[in-house]
Order: sequence, then C-alpha cells, then structure tokens
Amino acid sequence: MIDVLSSDYPVALACRVLGGARSSHYYQSQAPDESGLRPAIDALAAQWPTYGSRRVMMELRRQGCTIGRKHVSRLMREMGLDIKDKPKKTYTTDSDHPYPRYPNLVNDLKFVHPDQVWVADITYITAATKAVYLAIVMDVFTHSIRGWHLGRSLGGELTLTALCPALIERQPSIHHSDQGVQYAATAYVKLLQTPGVAVSMTDK
Repeated sequence: MIDVLSSDYPVALACRVLGGARSSHYYQSQAPDESGLRPAIDALAAQWPTYGSRRVMMELRRQGCTIGRKHVSRLMREMGLDIKDKPKKTYTTDSDHPYPRYPNLVNDLKFVHPDQVWVADITYITAATKAVYLAIVMDVFTHSIRGWHLGRSLGGELTLTALCPALIERQPSIHHSDQGVQYAATAYVKLLQTPGVAVSMTDK
C-alpha cells in the first residue's frame, strides 16, 4: 500500500482500490503522554507502598484514567516502584521430633512476681541474604531479658547458650516454650530439671 500511495496515483483512488481508509494514510502514531501518569503513580506508591501494578491500575481508573496493567507495570518498573517478591518465611519451630512433650502450666496462670515464669523463644533477623537466629529467655512478670544468644544455626547450642548464663544468676519456677526440638531436647530439659524448674510447653 505504501508503494502504491507513494506513486503518482491520487490518495483517494489508491485507498478506494485497496480498501483502506484515507485517514490511515495521513495518521502518524504518537507516543502516549506519560507526564501526568508518573506523578500520579508516584503519589499512589507513597500512599500505599505495598500496592502492586494491579492495585495501582485500579486506583488510577478510579481517578478517571484509562490505562492497562501492563502499562502501569512498565512505568512502575522504570520508576523503581515495582513490588519485589516477598522473602520466604523462615520457620524456627520444628515440633516433629521424638522427645517428650510437657503440659502447658501457664494457662490461666496469674503472673504475680519475678522469676515465676520464664518464656523462651527463637526469632530471626535478616542480615544481607542470610538469617541470624536470636534465642531469648524472658521473665514474664518484669519483661526482663534473662538470657539471649545470636547464632547462624538453629541447633540446640543456640538455646542452651541463651539459657545457661540466665540460670547462673536466677531460677524460675516455670520455664515455658513452644514444642520445638531445641526446647524438648534432652540436654535442654535436663538443664532445667536439675535445679527443679518445671517445664511447660504450649499446646500444639
């Protein structure tokens, strides 16, 4: 069609013969004006930083802007606003083990004095691309940290190292934790039961 229209034939005649519209010959595509879209997307991302391209598109449409998700996704990517995949959750409790479980001794228990109940738990802190695990032993009544330890591994040494210094200074009546293997392991339970600390665990 371009060769025919570029010859000496009249545009109207060539378009009629070829079955095309005369307007398509004169039409010149223009890049969409995105000058107003970028500030709008930036404002939405600041207001709702967890929104991905789909939800940003819906908000733009509520504001009267006709736009597709791919268009929004491209702009957000160019602006550095695309939502990255959430990191995989790190689990610190492994209750699938052969060690004994202990009953929950703190249900409906009133905490009335220090060292009545210590609670132990493991959490993690993301450092660069690796997780650093934190074992804590806390007094329930005072919220004082009796012992803690940071480590790269979830092995039993993590919780034992947090507990040992705590027991040197004080001793609780009850030690409460989840049913994780670190707290149910023989070495950990023996360390508690030797001075007469009662072992308590959450219901599964």
